[in-house]
Amino acid sequence: MLRMSKMTDYGTVILTYLAYRPGQLHTAGEIAEQVRVALPTVSKVLKTLVHTGLVASHRGTKGGYTLARLPVRITVAEILDALEGPIGLTECSSNPGQCVQETSCSVRGNWQRINLAIRRALEEVTLAEMVQPVKPQSVRVAPPRSLRRAGATT
Repeated sequence: MLRMSKMTDYGTVILTYLAYRPGQLHTAGEIAEQVRVALPTVSKVLKTLVHTGLVASHRGTKGGYTLARLPVRITVAEILDALEGPIGLTECSSNPGQCVQETSCSVRGNWQRINLAIRRALEEVTLAEMVQPVKPQSVRVAPPRSLRRAGATT
């Protein structure tokens, strides 16, 4: 199963909160209260987001956090890269040379092709789009090709 970590989930929620109010300064305490995530967790995620350049930190009594770029200029792929590391379904998809079977693997090229397709899809979605609500039932997943060919429906 493909699944991102809880920290990445929290990071995305924090970034969407900041994206609702681009240019406005927000304290870690305010963010924690508004997104209902514990302050130590928010602080840890913000530190990572500042380090990776997605969030800017402003010091001082009137300081806080803002997005480092406009929400339309931040992609979901960048968010995942910042919080999870390089996107990779398999070791050879993101870290060539890590698998002992790499040189003789007959499916390596296909996994890399799938990984690239997923990356491109994630690069097409911006933080600005993540701010826009989507009803869960409006997102439909097509049945597998094998079922479509057989005329089965879901």
